[in-house]
Amino acid sequence: MKQVNLSRRTRWAVPAGAVVVVGGVLAGSMITVASAAPSLPARTPAQLLASLAGKTAPAMTGTIVETSSLGLPSLPGTDNPTSLSSLLTGSHTIRVWYSDPTHFRVAVPQNMSESDVIRNGSSAWLWESTSNTVTHLAIPSGTAKVRHAKNITRKASDAPPMTPQQAANEILAKVGATTTVSSDTNVTVAGQAAYQLVLAPRSSSSLVGQIRIAIDGANDVPLRVQVFAKDAESPAAQVGFTSISFVEPAADNFAFTPPAGAKVEPQSLSGSGSGKKPAGVSPAGSAYTVGKDWLTVADLPQSVLSSVTGNKATAGSGLSGDTGPIISALLRSATPVSGSWGSGRLLTTSLISMLITNNGRVLVGAVTPSVLYAAAGQPAPAHTSASSSSSSTK
Repeated sequence: MKQVNLSRRTRWAVPAGAVVVVGGVLAGSMITVASAAPSLPARTPAQLLASLAGKTAPAMTGTIVETSSLGLPSLPGTDNPTSLSSLLTGSHTIRVWYSDPTHFRVAVPQNMSESDVIRNGSSAWLWESTSNTVTHLAIPSGTAKVRHAKNITRKASDAPPMTPQQAANEILAKVGATTTVSSDTNVTVAGQAAYQLVLAPRSSSSLVGQIRIAIDGANDVPLRVQVFAKDAESPAAQVGFTSISFVEPAADNFAFTPPAGAKVEPQSLSGSGSGKKPAGVSPAGSAYTVGKDWLTVADLPQSVLSSVTGNKATAGSGLSGDTGPIISALLRSATPVSGSWGSGRLLTTSLISMLITNNGRVLVGAVTPSVLYAAAGQPAPAHTSASSSSSSTK
């Protein structure tokens, strides 16, 4: 395996999004790889990095599978791909049609339902078949990249990347000098010969062993992203194409007419219009981060978890706010812990550690528990007191 260190020119800063990547760049064994390594022209790790920088994606259609196996207990609500439990366990299939940044469609089929995100020139649509609701965003002519339009495609501010391109972009945009970069044996993904770029944290306090990005040898498109825990032979998290065709999708794939009886909520780029947030978009402003690079920890109010599940807390959970049955299920497998930082409950897997403190904080990261304890020892962010006070009035 070739290995190279990042130069000063290629430094990035790593996830607060590491939490997003490991919790939402989903994994498993459904995406198969051919046993024989395909032959491709030799490329160095630096060349592979350069091939992804500023690359415009070609037209394509394909099917993506996201799966995860993080060693968590059985959780309720896995049928909903946007739920917290679904981000941590389960498997989902996504269909993608992409022509250019202003014409694309992403469909997430569910059990007896479907969610679609469509961008067709000056219009963007988010359709939820279960509730028969449609969010419509009007986009000024000539606007190719619209942050607000991208937000509605993510379903929530803490939702996982839905495609290998999104996952790779998040990782490459945030990885810094604390990372080693190397290349591994070529692989075949979705019938395409691909290079493998390998990123690994230097710190022993990170639970991530390595992240592998499979890059299409002909089109420089990320075909798969795999997240491995330390010393693991199989990925704990994975998102990748199971089929892909680099052809121009038919224009009718981007045409959308709201179904009869659907509730349509218009949105403007400023977030005005109906005055409501797009369906599925979480309230902003309540997440904080502690640390940096691979050791970044997300510091969240417990209300964030309950807002994802949409469920009320079970009696006797000992937590502030509406934590719901998912948190109850997690707590049943969590261990009581305490220290100079206070007390709470700790849940650990091969790739994620979560500390739920008794004073209303949820600390999550792809880090060892000691990193969470150090974060818990720092002053609590503003959301904690707000969460606690709202809870005490109930």
